Amino acid sequence: MKSMAFWRPLLAAATMAVAALPAAAVQVVVGQVAPMSGLEARQGRAFGVGLKLSFDAINKAGGVNGHTLSLVRKDDLGQPEQTVALTKALVAENRPMVLAGYFGTRNIAALVASGTLEKERLALVGYRSSELRAPPPLLFNMHADLREELTKITRHLATIGINRLGVFYEDVPASGELLKLMDELAAASSSRIVVRASYPAGTTKVGDAAEAFLKEPPQAIVMLTSTGAAAAFIERYRMAPKGTAQLVAHSGVDVEQLSQRLSEQHMQGIVIAQVTPSPFRISSKLTREFIEATAGQTLEVPVSYSMFEGYITGRVIAEAVRRQGRTPTREGMAAALASLVNFDFGGYVVDLGPNAGGNGTRFVELTILSNAGKIRQ
Repeated sequence: MKSMAFWRPLLAAATMAVAALPAAAVQVVVGQVAPMSGLEARQGRAFGVGLKLSFDAINKAGGVNGHTLSLVRKDDLGQPEQTVALTKALVAENRPMVLAGYFGTRNIAALVASGTLEKERLALVGYRSSELRAPPPLLFNMHADLREELTKITRHLATIGINRLGVFYEDVPASGELLKLMDELAAASSSRIVVRASYPAGTTKVGDAAEAFLKEPPQAIVMLTSTGAAAAFIERYRMAPKGTAQLVAHSGVDVEQLSQRLSEQHMQGIVIAQVTPSPFRISSKLTREFIEATAGQTLEVPVSYSMFEGYITGRVIAEAVRRQGRTPTREGMAAALASLVNFDFGGYVVDLGPNAGGNGTRFVELTILSNAGKIRQ
């Protein structure tokens, strides 16, 4: 939970800046360092497209208090050391007011450990990580955390009579905490974890894990992996006669990327948790605005949940700029983000306040894929 004591100096500084400086339109630079190529490129690029769609619409309408928003992107290839190095370069070269759209548990951990955000008083809003602990100050998670997703998944499986579960996960330092949570959630649903299998971090070496699940088949396998590793696993596992368990993935697994690699037979029936409403149907004012923003556009990647999350994050950043009035600053940005408490963005409520536990929403829904790789429900 973010402490109010941390934000008071930032709020005071932002207020003094507004009072002291003259009104002048500025360009608010938003920096994104994420995989634009490599295994997880689809999600990184889609999130960036969503940010830009949001900024373009806002700028076309006159900006925010006269200020315009722009996006600078750098490709870290999914490598944590590149995430840190390129963020430092971006800060020096482009002087972003805020960061957005970062991906990877190891990448986020490396960035925080580097001290760059704290040194630069630079907020990161909108990122993907499997970290279970509440984020430190200056990090703002735009969706429900992994605990919410896994609770939804285990409860759903229990209601349909599936209580012998397998867990397929990336071997990272936080794995022990993740497995402990899965044991707790399974027990709460009168289920149990019968097989645990991992793959080396940052790879798609999934053969040993697939064999473990084939040797002692569970009823369902919960995949807590990257999209690339999930695709490789599904392909390997489904080819075996005994590879019949229900496959369920967390929201970090991208539907579009799966459909590019897997056959129709392999895609059928996979369940994926989603942490935003569907970007493919109008269910609120916000989803209508997103669909209208994509209409007639030639996009570098297909419309996806990641793109919609980027669009929502762009709207959140714009609101944080609006709250600062004439003189948006890095310090003011962090404070303004922390002041967003139960703010309704047209049917999608975001809470980044000190009592929100570090997560923008608690929204989670489960989707089922058709054999064509499309969301069925």
